[in-house]
Amino acid sequence: MSLIELITGVESQAATLTVINAESDVRETLAERFGERNLVVTEATLTGGPREFAVLSRNGEFLTAVSLTELLDDGEETTPGFEDGSYRSVLDHLDETTFTSYSTEKMIAASREIEDRAWRTGSGELHAGFQTLATLAPTVPTYNRLCEREGLTVHAYAAPEGDVSDTEFPVHVERAPEIRETWFVAYDGGGTDVNKCALLAEEREPGRFYGFWSYAPETVDQIIDYLTRTYGMMRTDGDDDGSQ
Repeated sequence: MSLIELITGVESQAATLTVINAESDVRETLAERFGERNLVVTEATLTGGPREFAVLSRNGEFLTAVSLTELLDDGEETTPGFEDGSYRSVLDHLDETTFTSYSTEKMIAASREIEDRAWRTGSGELHAGFQTLATLAPTVPTYNRLCEREGLTVHAYAAPEGDVSDTEFPVHVERAPEIRETWFVAYDGGGTDVNKCALLAEEREPGRFYGFWSYAPETVDQIIDYLTRTYGMMRTDGDDDGSQ
């Protein structure tokens, strides 16, 4: 399964948040709040039931219920824009959280979150796709620093547009369209499933990315296994085997 197919597969599993027995403007408020997620917000009335709560489901299967008082709380937001705080009761059930439109700035911030986890753990493998060598170039000092962690192995992937130098990590230069079209960062957790995390997105519009981040070990393994099988042999120009 290719990187694009992985995104499409997760995207097709949209969850539904049904707002029950609430004021008419609540659905719009929550739809806006979760607007960057692959989450459909609907509304319903339940006669004789409690007021103002929401039910999260996927493919007709109940996942969780939460009071709207809790859900409408402002909560807190982490640096990459991964909502936390009062949303946690919903987000805990979205192992693979799809976002529908992310800017380049948010993609960079989200990538830093995963890179920081790899740095703090200090072991395992980190695989990152930068689309092009030109995009990779400004990040070389950061990734060289990651290489200072003796137990951490770093791999970068990019299409041959631009140049990089003085890298202390292998760069897989590939002409495959998916390398040019996707942005990804995947960390194998250093041997611990709970530390595994990945971000995978496709640039469908200039500067706008559609994809998902995941803490599901099997999804992270699938991404890294695919990259290793498909692009395990480094290439200098996308055609001839060699080393960067």
